Amino acid sequence: MAAEWMKSRQTKYGTYATVYVIVILAVIIVANWLAKDHNKSVDVTANKRFTLSDQTIKVVSNLSKEVNVYYFDKADSYDRARDMLDRYKNLSSKFHVIYVDPDKKPDIARVEGMHNFGDVILDNGTKKEAAKALTEEELTGALIRVLKSGARTVCFVEGSGEHQLSDTSREGYSTLKEALEKNNFKTQTLSLIQKPEIPKECDIVVVGGPKRDYLQPGLDALKAYVAGGGHAVVNFDPVLNLPDSKLGDTPGLAALVAEWGVTANSDVVLDLSSASRLFGQLSPVVASYDTHPITRPMGDNASVMPLSRSLTVKSPAQKLFSTGDGSFGLTNPKLPIKEEDLDKGAKGPFVLGAAATIGSGAKAGRVVVVGSSNWMSNFILSAPIANRDLALNVMNWLTSDEDLISIRPKEPEDRRLNVTGSGIRVIFLTSVIFLPLLVILAGVSTWWKRR
Repeated sequence: MAAEWMKSRQTKYGTYATVYVIVILAVIIVANWLAKDHNKSVDVTANKRFTLSDQTIKVVSNLSKEVNVYYFDKADSYDRARDMLDRYKNLSSKFHVIYVDPDKKPDIARVEGMHNFGDVILDNGTKKEAAKALTEEELTGALIRVLKSGARTVCFVEGSGEHQLSDTSREGYSTLKEALEKNNFKTQTLSLIQKPEIPKECDIVVVGGPKRDYLQPGLDALKAYVAGGGHAVVNFDPVLNLPDSKLGDTPGLAALVAEWGVTANSDVVLDLSSASRLFGQLSPVVASYDTHPITRPMGDNASVMPLSRSLTVKSPAQKLFSTGDGSFGLTNPKLPIKEEDLDKGAKGPFVLGAAATIGSGAKAGRVVVVGSSNWMSNFILSAPIANRDLALNVMNWLTSDEDLISIRPKEPEDRRLNVTGSGIRVIFLTSVIFLPLLVILAGVSTWWKRR
Protein backbone atom coordinates (compact mmCIF):
# COMPACT_ATOMS: atom_id res chain seq x y z
CA MET A 1 0.00 0.00 0.00
CA ALA A 2 2.78 2.42 0.96
CA ALA A 3 4.73 1.43 -2.14
CA GLU A 4 1.73 2.16 -4.37
CA TRP A 5 1.19 5.50 -2.63
CA MET A 6 4.86 6.44 -3.11
CA LYS A 7 4.68 5.40 -6.76
CA SER A 8 1.51 7.44 -7.32
CA ARG A 9 3.09 10.42 -5.63
CA GLN A 10 6.28 10.13 -7.71
CA THR A 11 4.17 9.86 -10.87
CA LYS A 12 2.18 12.97 -9.95
CA TYR A 13 5.27 15.03 -9.14
CA GLY A 14 7.00 13.74 -12.26
CA THR A 15 4.02 14.86 -14.32
CA TYR A 16 4.11 18.27 -12.65
CA ALA A 17 7.84 18.61 -13.33
CA THR A 18 7.37 17.59 -16.97
CA VAL A 19 4.55 20.11 -17.42
CA TYR A 20 6.64 22.84 -15.78
CA VAL A 21 9.59 22.08 -18.07
CA ILE A 22 7.35 22.11 -21.16
CA VAL A 23 5.77 25.43 -20.10
CA ILE A 24 9.16 27.02 -19.42
CA LEU A 25 10.52 25.80 -22.76
CA ALA A 26 7.42 27.10 -24.54
CA VAL A 27 7.81 30.50 -22.87
CA ILE A 28 11.49 30.65 -23.85
CA ILE A 29 10.74 29.63 -27.46
CA VAL A 30 7.90 32.15 -27.82
CA ALA A 31 9.97 34.92 -26.21
CA ASN A 32 12.88 34.24 -28.59
CA TRP A 33 10.53 34.14 -31.57
CA LEU A 34 8.99 37.46 -30.58
CA ALA A 35 12.41 38.99 -29.98
CA LYS A 36 13.66 37.80 -33.36
CA ASP A 37 10.75 38.64 -35.67
CA HIS A 38 8.59 41.03 -33.68
CA ASN A 39 11.08 43.35 -32.06
CA LYS A 40 9.26 46.40 -30.70
CA SER A 41 10.52 49.41 -28.80
CA VAL A 42 9.08 52.65 -27.45
CA ASP A 43 10.88 55.96 -27.94
CA VAL A 44 10.27 58.26 -24.96
CA THR A 45 12.98 60.84 -25.80
CA ALA A 46 11.78 64.43 -26.23
CA ASN A 47 13.16 64.78 -29.77
CA LYS A 48 12.27 61.21 -30.87
CA ARG A 49 15.94 60.40 -31.28
CA PHE A 50 15.31 56.67 -31.69
CA THR A 51 12.30 56.93 -34.04
CA LEU A 52 12.84 56.53 -37.76
CA SER A 53 11.42 59.21 -40.05
CA ASP A 54 8.38 58.84 -42.30
CA GLN A 55 10.64 58.69 -45.35
CA THR A 56 12.75 55.85 -43.96
CA ILE A 57 9.69 53.83 -42.94
CA LYS A 58 8.14 54.39 -46.37
CA VAL A 59 11.24 53.44 -48.36
CA VAL A 60 12.24 50.38 -46.31
CA SER A 61 8.70 49.02 -45.87
CA ASN A 62 8.10 49.16 -49.64
CA LEU A 63 11.25 47.31 -50.67
CA SER A 64 10.49 45.13 -53.68
CA LYS A 65 13.85 43.38 -53.83
CA GLU A 66 16.47 42.15 -51.39
CA VAL A 67 19.05 44.62 -50.09
CA ASN A 68 22.14 43.50 -48.20
CA VAL A 69 23.71 46.01 -45.82
CA TYR A 70 27.33 45.25 -44.91
CA TYR A 71 28.82 46.78 -41.79
CA PHE A 72 32.61 46.42 -41.66
CA ASP A 73 34.35 46.60 -38.30
CA LYS A 74 35.98 44.57 -35.54
CA ALA A 75 33.63 42.02 -33.98
CA ASP A 76 33.74 43.77 -30.60
CA SER A 77 32.53 47.01 -32.26
CA TYR A 78 29.34 45.64 -33.83
CA ASP A 79 27.16 46.81 -30.94
CA ARG A 80 27.55 50.49 -31.85
CA ALA A 81 25.85 49.78 -35.18
CA ARG A 82 23.19 47.29 -34.08
CA ASP A 83 20.81 49.82 -32.57
CA MET A 84 20.48 51.81 -35.80
CA LEU A 85 20.62 48.92 -38.28
CA ASP A 86 18.20 46.74 -36.31
CA ARG A 87 15.57 49.48 -36.50
CA TYR A 88 15.82 49.30 -40.30
CA LYS A 89 15.83 45.49 -40.33
CA ASN A 90 12.63 45.36 -38.29
CA LEU A 91 10.76 47.25 -41.03
CA SER A 92 11.22 44.69 -43.81
CA SER A 93 12.21 41.08 -44.28
CA LYS A 94 14.01 42.17 -47.47
CA PHE A 95 16.47 44.36 -45.54
CA HIS A 96 19.39 42.14 -44.47
CA VAL A 97 22.19 43.31 -42.19
CA ILE A 98 25.53 41.49 -42.44
CA TYR A 99 28.33 42.23 -39.97
CA VAL A 100 31.79 41.58 -41.35
CA ASP A 101 35.16 41.62 -39.60
CA PRO A 102 37.57 42.53 -42.47
CA ASP A 103 40.45 40.74 -40.75
CA LYS A 104 38.51 37.47 -40.64
CA LYS A 105 36.70 37.80 -43.99
CA PRO A 106 38.95 39.92 -46.23
CA ASP A 107 37.38 38.44 -49.39
CA ILE A 108 33.94 39.95 -48.61
CA ALA A 109 35.52 43.29 -47.71
CA ARG A 110 37.39 43.31 -51.03
CA VAL A 111 34.36 42.31 -53.13
CA GLU A 112 32.04 44.88 -51.53
CA GLY A 113 34.57 47.70 -51.79
CA MET A 114 35.28 48.34 -48.10
CA HIS A 115 37.94 51.03 -47.48
CA ASN A 116 37.90 51.80 -43.76
CA PHE A 117 36.66 50.24 -40.53
CA GLY A 118 33.12 51.45 -39.86
CA ASP A 119 32.13 51.51 -43.55
CA VAL A 120 28.48 50.77 -44.37
CA ILE A 121 27.81 49.48 -47.91
CA LEU A 122 24.39 48.71 -49.38
CA ASP A 123 24.19 46.12 -52.17
CA ASN A 124 21.02 45.14 -54.07
CA GLY A 125 22.80 42.66 -56.34
CA THR A 126 23.23 45.05 -59.27
CA LYS A 127 24.28 48.29 -57.61
CA LYS A 128 26.27 49.33 -54.54
CA GLU A 129 26.20 52.54 -52.52
CA ALA A 130 28.16 53.58 -49.43
CA ALA A 131 26.70 55.54 -46.51
CA LYS A 132 29.17 58.22 -45.43
CA ALA A 133 28.21 57.86 -41.76
CA LEU A 134 26.14 55.64 -39.49
CA THR A 135 23.21 58.09 -39.38
CA GLU A 136 19.64 57.77 -40.57
CA GLU A 137 20.05 60.55 -43.13
CA GLU A 138 23.09 58.87 -44.71
CA LEU A 139 21.65 55.33 -44.56
CA THR A 140 18.31 56.29 -46.10
CA GLY A 141 20.04 58.43 -48.73
CA ALA A 142 22.29 55.52 -49.70
CA LEU A 143 19.26 53.20 -49.80
CA ILE A 144 17.41 55.57 -52.16
CA ARG A 145 20.47 55.79 -54.41
CA VAL A 146 20.88 52.03 -54.55
CA LEU A 147 17.19 51.55 -55.44
CA LYS A 148 17.06 54.17 -58.20
CA SER A 149 18.52 53.40 -61.60
CA GLY A 150 20.26 56.77 -62.04
CA ALA A 151 20.69 60.21 -60.54
CA ARG A 152 18.37 62.98 -61.70
CA THR A 153 19.89 66.31 -62.73
CA VAL A 154 18.63 69.65 -61.41
CA CYS A 155 19.78 72.64 -63.49
CA PHE A 156 19.81 76.10 -61.87
CA VAL A 157 19.48 79.11 -64.18
CA GLU A 158 22.07 81.85 -63.65
CA GLY A 159 23.04 85.12 -65.29
CA SER A 160 20.11 87.34 -64.28
CA GLY A 161 20.78 87.79 -60.57
CA GLU A 162 19.35 84.46 -59.34
CA HIS A 163 20.39 82.81 -56.07
CA GLN A 164 23.71 81.08 -56.64
CA LEU A 165 24.17 77.34 -56.20
CA SER A 166 27.76 77.81 -54.95
CA ASP A 167 26.94 80.69 -52.58
CA THR A 168 27.38 79.69 -48.92
CA SER A 169 26.05 82.96 -47.50
CA ARG A 170 22.56 83.38 -46.03
CA GLU A 171 21.02 84.06 -49.44
CA GLY A 172 22.78 81.27 -51.35
CA TYR A 173 21.46 77.88 -52.45
CA SER A 174 24.45 75.76 -51.35
CA THR A 175 22.44 74.02 -48.59
CA LEU A 176 19.83 73.06 -51.20
CA LYS A 177 22.60 71.68 -53.41
CA GLU A 178 23.88 69.53 -50.53
CA ALA A 179 20.39 68.24 -49.70
CA LEU A 180 19.70 67.35 -53.34
CA GLU A 181 22.97 65.46 -53.75
CA LYS A 182 22.23 63.43 -50.61
CA ASN A 183 18.92 62.40 -52.20
CA ASN A 184 20.14 61.03 -55.53
CA PHE A 185 20.14 64.29 -57.51
CA LYS A 186 22.96 65.87 -59.46
CA THR A 187 23.20 69.65 -59.77
CA GLN A 188 24.57 71.99 -62.43
CA THR A 189 24.06 75.54 -63.68
CA LEU A 190 22.94 76.91 -67.05
CA SER A 191 22.75 80.34 -68.67
CA LEU A 192 19.81 81.35 -70.85
CA ILE A 193 21.77 84.40 -71.99
CA GLN A 194 24.77 82.61 -73.46
CA LYS A 195 22.67 79.85 -75.02
CA PRO A 196 18.86 80.13 -74.79
CA GLU A 197 18.04 76.44 -74.63
CA ILE A 198 17.66 73.79 -71.94
CA PRO A 199 20.19 70.91 -72.09
CA LYS A 200 18.70 67.44 -72.55
CA GLU A 201 20.25 66.16 -69.31
CA CYS A 202 18.19 68.62 -67.20
CA ASP A 203 15.42 66.68 -65.45
CA ILE A 204 14.42 69.83 -63.53
CA VAL A 205 15.12 73.52 -64.17
CA VAL A 206 15.11 75.90 -61.18
CA VAL A 207 14.56 79.64 -61.69
CA GLY A 208 15.73 81.09 -58.39
CA GLY A 209 14.36 84.64 -58.14
CA PRO A 210 16.00 86.58 -60.99
CA LYS A 211 16.66 90.26 -60.26
CA ARG A 212 16.45 91.10 -63.99
CA ASP A 213 13.82 89.83 -66.39
CA TYR A 214 14.74 87.22 -68.99
CA LEU A 215 15.09 88.08 -72.65
CA GLN A 216 12.46 86.63 -74.96
CA PRO A 217 14.71 83.81 -76.33
CA GLY A 218 15.25 82.60 -72.75
CA LEU A 219 11.52 82.72 -71.99
CA ASP A 220 10.79 80.83 -75.20
CA ALA A 221 13.34 78.16 -74.19
CA LEU A 222 11.62 77.66 -70.82
CA LYS A 223 8.19 77.49 -72.47
CA ALA A 224 9.34 74.94 -75.06
CA TYR A 225 11.08 72.87 -72.39
CA VAL A 226 7.92 72.53 -70.26
CA ALA A 227 5.69 71.99 -73.30
CA GLY A 228 7.98 69.12 -74.33
CA GLY A 229 7.57 67.33 -70.99
CA GLY A 230 10.13 69.21 -68.91
CA HIS A 231 9.89 70.08 -65.22
CA ALA A 232 10.49 73.50 -63.69
CA VAL A 233 10.47 75.38 -60.38
CA VAL A 234 9.91 79.13 -60.73
CA ASN A 235 10.61 81.18 -57.60
CA PHE A 236 9.57 84.85 -57.62
CA ASP A 237 10.51 87.83 -55.44
CA PRO A 238 7.93 90.43 -54.36
CA VAL A 239 7.77 93.73 -56.22
CA LEU A 240 9.57 96.26 -54.00
CA ASN A 241 11.07 99.65 -54.84
CA LEU A 242 14.49 99.58 -53.21
CA PRO A 243 16.73 102.68 -53.06
CA ASP A 244 18.92 101.52 -55.97
CA SER A 245 16.77 98.94 -57.76
CA LYS A 246 13.34 97.41 -58.16
CA LEU A 247 13.15 93.92 -56.66
CA GLY A 248 11.00 91.33 -58.40
CA ASP A 249 10.29 93.38 -61.53
CA THR A 250 10.12 90.47 -64.00
CA PRO A 251 6.97 90.96 -66.12
CA GLY A 252 8.15 88.61 -68.89
CA LEU A 253 8.60 85.70 -66.47
CA ALA A 254 5.25 86.55 -64.84
CA ALA A 255 3.55 86.46 -68.25
CA LEU A 256 5.05 83.01 -68.92
CA VAL A 257 3.73 81.40 -65.71
CA ALA A 258 0.35 83.04 -66.35
CA GLU A 259 0.07 80.76 -69.40
CA TRP A 260 0.35 77.84 -66.94
CA GLY A 261 -2.51 79.13 -64.78
CA VAL A 262 -0.52 81.08 -62.15
CA THR A 263 -0.65 84.88 -61.87
CA ALA A 264 2.22 86.37 -59.85
CA ASN A 265 0.67 89.43 -58.22
CA SER A 266 2.70 92.64 -57.87
CA ASP A 267 2.59 92.82 -54.09
CA VAL A 268 4.47 91.83 -50.94
CA VAL A 269 2.91 89.66 -48.25
CA LEU A 270 3.31 90.50 -44.55
CA ASP A 271 2.44 88.21 -41.67
CA LEU A 272 1.55 89.54 -38.21
CA SER A 273 0.72 86.16 -36.69
CA SER A 274 2.63 84.98 -33.62
CA ALA A 275 4.18 82.13 -35.64
CA SER A 276 6.09 84.57 -37.89
CA ARG A 277 7.81 86.48 -35.08
CA LEU A 278 11.00 84.42 -35.28
CA PHE A 279 11.54 85.39 -38.92
CA GLY A 280 9.92 88.85 -39.11
CA GLN A 281 6.73 90.27 -40.60
CA LEU A 282 8.09 89.97 -44.15
CA SER A 283 8.41 86.19 -43.70
CA PRO A 284 4.88 84.76 -43.86
CA VAL A 285 4.38 81.34 -42.31
CA VAL A 286 2.41 78.72 -44.23
CA ALA A 287 -0.82 78.22 -42.30
CA SER A 288 -2.42 75.54 -44.47
CA TYR A 289 -1.42 72.99 -47.11
CA ASP A 290 -3.83 71.98 -49.86
CA THR A 291 -4.47 68.38 -50.92
CA HIS A 292 -1.70 67.55 -53.35
CA PRO A 293 0.97 64.80 -53.52
CA ILE A 294 3.66 67.40 -52.70
CA THR A 295 2.00 68.65 -49.53
CA ARG A 296 0.03 65.60 -48.38
CA PRO A 297 2.67 64.42 -45.83
CA MET A 298 3.37 67.93 -44.48
CA GLY A 299 0.63 67.82 -41.84
CA ASP A 300 1.15 70.59 -39.30
CA ASN A 301 4.86 71.04 -40.08
CA ALA A 302 5.59 74.76 -40.41
CA SER A 303 7.33 76.26 -43.43
CA VAL A 304 8.30 79.89 -44.03
CA MET A 305 8.26 81.98 -47.23
CA PRO A 306 10.45 85.08 -46.67
CA LEU A 307 9.93 88.08 -48.99
CA SER A 308 6.97 86.63 -50.81
CA ARG A 309 4.38 87.83 -53.32
CA SER A 310 0.91 86.31 -53.57
CA LEU A 311 -0.34 84.12 -56.41
CA THR A 312 -3.70 83.82 -58.13
CA VAL A 313 -4.35 80.29 -59.34
CA LYS A 314 -6.65 78.90 -62.01
CA SER A 315 -6.79 75.69 -64.08
CA PRO A 316 -4.63 73.82 -64.94
CA ALA A 317 -2.73 74.91 -61.82
CA GLN A 318 -3.56 73.83 -58.26
CA LYS A 319 -2.94 75.57 -54.94
CA LEU A 320 -0.21 74.09 -52.75
CA PHE A 321 -0.07 76.26 -49.62
CA SER A 322 -1.38 79.54 -48.25
CA THR A 323 -0.88 82.06 -45.45
CA GLY A 324 -3.25 82.55 -42.51
CA ASP A 325 -5.76 85.25 -41.65
CA GLY A 326 -3.06 87.35 -40.00
CA SER A 327 -1.41 88.19 -43.32
CA PHE A 328 -1.68 91.35 -45.45
CA GLY A 329 -0.77 92.19 -49.04
CA LEU A 330 0.65 95.60 -49.95
CA THR A 331 1.24 96.96 -53.45
CA ASN A 332 4.29 99.16 -53.98
CA PRO A 333 4.75 99.93 -50.24
CA LYS A 334 7.17 102.51 -48.93
CA LEU A 335 10.07 101.10 -46.90
CA PRO A 336 10.24 100.63 -43.99
CA ILE A 337 6.70 99.28 -43.78
CA LYS A 338 4.66 100.52 -40.81
CA GLU A 339 1.65 98.85 -39.24
CA GLU A 340 -0.62 101.76 -40.18
CA ASP A 341 0.18 100.97 -43.84
CA LEU A 342 -1.69 97.69 -43.48
CA ASP A 343 -5.03 99.49 -43.63
CA LYS A 344 -4.28 100.24 -47.29
CA GLY A 345 -3.64 96.60 -48.19
CA ALA A 346 -5.66 93.45 -48.79
CA LYS A 347 -6.21 90.94 -45.99
CA GLY A 348 -5.19 87.28 -46.27
CA PRO A 349 -5.11 84.37 -46.57
CA PHE A 350 -2.97 84.43 -49.73
CA VAL A 351 -1.79 81.59 -51.95
CA LEU A 352 2.03 81.41 -52.00
CA GLY A 353 2.64 78.14 -53.91
CA ALA A 354 1.04 76.38 -56.87
CA ALA A 355 1.67 73.36 -59.09
CA ALA A 356 0.52 72.66 -62.65
CA THR A 357 0.63 69.77 -65.11
CA ILE A 358 0.99 71.07 -68.67
CA GLY A 359 -0.34 68.71 -71.34
CA SER A 360 -1.22 65.06 -70.87
CA GLY A 361 0.25 61.61 -71.19
CA ALA A 362 3.93 60.70 -71.02
CA LYS A 363 4.97 64.07 -72.49
CA ALA A 364 3.17 66.18 -69.89
CA GLY A 365 5.27 68.89 -68.28
CA ARG A 366 5.16 69.75 -64.58
CA VAL A 367 5.68 73.16 -63.00
CA VAL A 368 5.81 74.49 -59.43
CA VAL A 369 5.56 78.26 -58.87
CA VAL A 370 6.34 79.86 -55.49
CA GLY A 371 5.98 83.54 -54.60
CA SER A 372 9.29 83.52 -52.71
CA SER A 373 12.84 82.75 -53.82
CA ASN A 374 14.29 82.86 -50.30
CA TRP A 375 12.29 79.84 -49.15
CA MET A 376 15.10 77.66 -50.57
CA SER A 377 18.00 79.81 -49.31
CA ASN A 378 20.63 78.68 -46.82
CA PHE A 379 19.37 80.51 -43.74
CA ILE A 380 15.89 79.05 -44.17
CA LEU A 381 16.83 75.47 -45.08
CA SER A 382 19.16 75.39 -42.06
CA ALA A 383 16.34 76.36 -39.68
CA PRO A 384 14.35 73.67 -37.80
CA ILE A 385 11.29 74.04 -40.04
CA ALA A 386 9.84 72.00 -42.91
CA ASN A 387 11.21 73.97 -45.90
CA ARG A 388 13.83 71.33 -46.65
CA ASP A 389 11.21 68.57 -46.78
CA LEU A 390 8.92 70.73 -48.88
CA ALA A 391 11.71 71.54 -51.36
CA LEU A 392 12.68 67.89 -51.79
CA ASN A 393 9.02 66.87 -52.11
CA VAL A 394 8.68 69.40 -54.94
CA MET A 395 11.67 67.86 -56.73
CA ASN A 396 10.39 64.31 -56.33
CA TRP A 397 6.92 65.25 -57.62
CA LEU A 398 8.39 66.98 -60.64
CA THR A 399 10.32 63.83 -61.61
CA SER A 400 7.32 61.58 -60.83
CA ASP A 401 9.14 59.94 -57.89
CA GLU A 402 6.10 60.34 -55.68
CA ASP A 403 7.03 57.26 -53.66
CA LEU A 404 9.84 59.37 -52.13
CA ILE A 405 7.60 62.24 -51.02
CA SER A 406 7.62 62.30 -47.22
CA ILE A 407 9.09 63.87 -44.08
CA ARG A 408 12.81 63.11 -44.02
CA PRO A 409 15.34 62.34 -41.30
CA LYS A 410 16.35 65.35 -39.24
CA GLU A 411 19.85 66.23 -38.14
CA PRO A 412 20.47 65.09 -34.53
CA GLU A 413 19.82 67.87 -32.04
CA ASP A 414 22.64 69.12 -29.86
CA ARG A 415 21.14 68.49 -26.42
CA ARG A 416 24.35 68.55 -24.40
CA LEU A 417 24.26 69.61 -20.76
CA ASN A 418 26.34 72.70 -20.06
CA VAL A 419 27.58 72.71 -16.46
CA THR A 420 29.26 75.73 -14.88
CA GLY A 421 32.25 75.55 -12.54
CA SER A 422 30.05 75.98 -9.46
CA GLY A 423 27.73 73.26 -10.78
CA ILE A 424 30.67 70.86 -11.11
CA ARG A 425 31.64 71.57 -7.48
CA VAL A 426 28.09 70.87 -6.32
CA ILE A 427 28.02 67.59 -8.25
CA PHE A 428 31.42 66.60 -6.81
CA LEU A 429 30.47 67.39 -3.20
CA THR A 430 27.10 65.65 -3.53
CA SER A 431 28.23 62.46 -5.27
CA VAL A 432 31.73 62.00 -3.82
CA ILE A 433 31.34 63.27 -0.24
CA PHE A 434 27.77 63.77 1.00
CA LEU A 435 26.05 60.69 -0.48
CA PRO A 436 28.78 58.22 0.63
CA LEU A 437 28.85 59.93 4.06
CA LEU A 438 25.06 59.56 4.30
CA VAL A 439 25.32 55.82 3.56
CA ILE A 440 28.04 55.41 6.22
CA LEU A 441 26.00 57.29 8.82
CA ALA A 442 22.92 55.18 8.01
CA GLY A 443 24.99 52.01 8.46
CA VAL A 444 26.46 53.19 11.74
CA SER A 445 22.99 54.17 12.98
CA THR A 446 21.58 50.74 12.12
CA TRP A 447 24.50 49.00 13.83
CA TRP A 448 24.11 51.13 16.92
CA LYS A 449 20.39 50.26 17.23
CA ARG A 450 21.04 46.53 16.89
CA ARG A 451 24.03 46.49 19.23
